[in-house]
Amino acid sequence: MTTILPQHRIERVRYELAKRNVTVRKVERSGDGFARITFAGETLQGFQSQSFDDHIKFIFQDEQGNTVMRDYTPLAATAEDGQLTLEFALHGHGAAASWAQQAEEGMQAIIAGPKGSMIIPAQQDWHLLVGDASSLPAIRRRLAELPPSAHVEVILLRADSHDSWALPQQANWSVSQLADGEALLAALRGWQVPDGHGFAWCAGEGGLMRQARSILLEEKQLPREGVKVAAYWRLGEADFHERLA
Repeated sequence: MTTILPQHRIERVRYELAKRNVTVRKVERSGDGFARITFAGETLQGFQSQSFDDHIKFIFQDEQGNTVMRDYTPLAATAEDGQLTLEFALHGHGAAASWAQQAEEGMQAIIAGPKGSMIIPAQQDWHLLVGDASSLPAIRRRLAELPPSAHVEVILLRADSHDSWALPQQANWSVSQLADGEALLAALRGWQVPDGHGFAWCAGEGGLMRQARSILLEEKQLPREGVKVAAYWRLGEADFHERLA
């Protein structure tokens, strides 16, 4: 049995669930298909998000006046300043993408959650991050949190463009951006498990993530406590999230 050292141990914390009325403070469109939107409001005082893959419910009104809810990862939060930043993918024709395309200072929304955090320590011997556009905000946040000396491999599915997403680079960080799911799975099969105690994190479309889970747990035989796989979306469903491992 592998002994999990204290610096590698995952911590789970719960928060009191709250709904918070917020206002758009700033909108930044990066040019790579995403909008980074900062929200502000006194209700954000006390907001907590301690893990890079935390999820909040973003609640807004669509163009027809209907109330819509979508899951998002807090990209950055400064509770003491009452600000929260989310990153929205602008591709496609979904209600949230349409809202973000038209977002401007002063628009209103509601933030609910997160319910809790699964805190994965940065002091791992290695980190594997796998995902698609839906997981990019979580991966960007994780890379911002990790020390430059960390051993990191990122495998991304980017099917919508030949251009690369902007991600930070460090000497021990490897980033692959691939054009289709089969290429992503092939890269995952070709990945060599590094020595030491690490953590593999994957998120994206449900069918693809189930295959990724099988590779990591069955083919690579990683310990379950060192793997988290989530379906952030599923084909044909507008609002979906499921933990797979």
